[in-house]
Amino acid sequence: MNPQEIENIEINVLLDAVFLRYGYDFRHYEYSSIKRRIVHRKNLLNLKNISELIPKIIYDQDYFNQFLFDMSVTVTEMFRNPIFFKTIREKIIPVLKTYPFVNIWHAGCATGEEAYSLAIILKEEGFYDKVQIYATDFNNNSIQIAKNGIYSLDNFKKYTTNYNNTGGKASLSDYYTAKYKSVKLHDSLKKNIIFTHHNLVTDGVFASMHLIICRNVLIYFNNELKNNVLSLFHESLNRSGFLCVGDSESLDFTAYSEKYETPFTNKKIYKKK
Repeated sequence: MNPQEIENIEINVLLDAVFLRYGYDFRHYEYSSIKRRIVHRKNLLNLKNISELIPKIIYDQDYFNQFLFDMSVTVTEMFRNPIFFKTIREKIIPVLKTYPFVNIWHAGCATGEEAYSLAIILKEEGFYDKVQIYATDFNNNSIQIAKNGIYSLDNFKKYTTNYNNTGGKASLSDYYTAKYKSVKLHDSLKKNIIFTHHNLVTDGVFASMHLIICRNVLIYFNNELKNNVLSLFHESLNRSGFLCVGDSESLDFTAYSEKYETPFTNKKIYKKK
């Protein structure tokens, strides 16, 4: 057996151990991505092999938290992909306004920038008071950052450009207070957002959703897990509800490709039949 095969065995043992010890199931994540992250953590700790990582993670909560951070997809920004948010503003919100009250699930919200972006657009379109946003992630550290709503000022030049490209109706600076090198988003933006822990792999349905946003998360799942998560979304979504995925993601070649249509130019926004 060559070293590569042995390393794969170690990774499988580690993932089994994490599931049994903590209940987090990464066994059906896209394998090359998981392997790359685990090997990176091993190298950071100057360990000879992955087997040395297993007892550290199993017995030490701090090491597990580091591992969980490695597994998290935290690449995000305000109004990421402005064309997507422009479509939300111009095409989806007018449909949502036909309902007396709307539930939105932002799955895999990371540190919350995109959930706040959505709140700003809803506010500008005069509909935020009739919306409840559930912003979820499996990483509790990310959720806490999202709840605080405090971010680095360095990013806001780009965020302002993104915002303007969505058809922003004010100035992004109207929605935050800057102090030293940090920005605190106004509390009014979070009044209808519930930031909470939810694991797409192991947790259940969020019922009666009109819009589900889950962008650039499915790419980290293998086909079996991807279909399981799409089943969760399908059960959670109202008839004629919208499901939004990332630019590198698609429902093509999944068990749910025939259950949705793509009503807009943006083919990453699906409508449940």
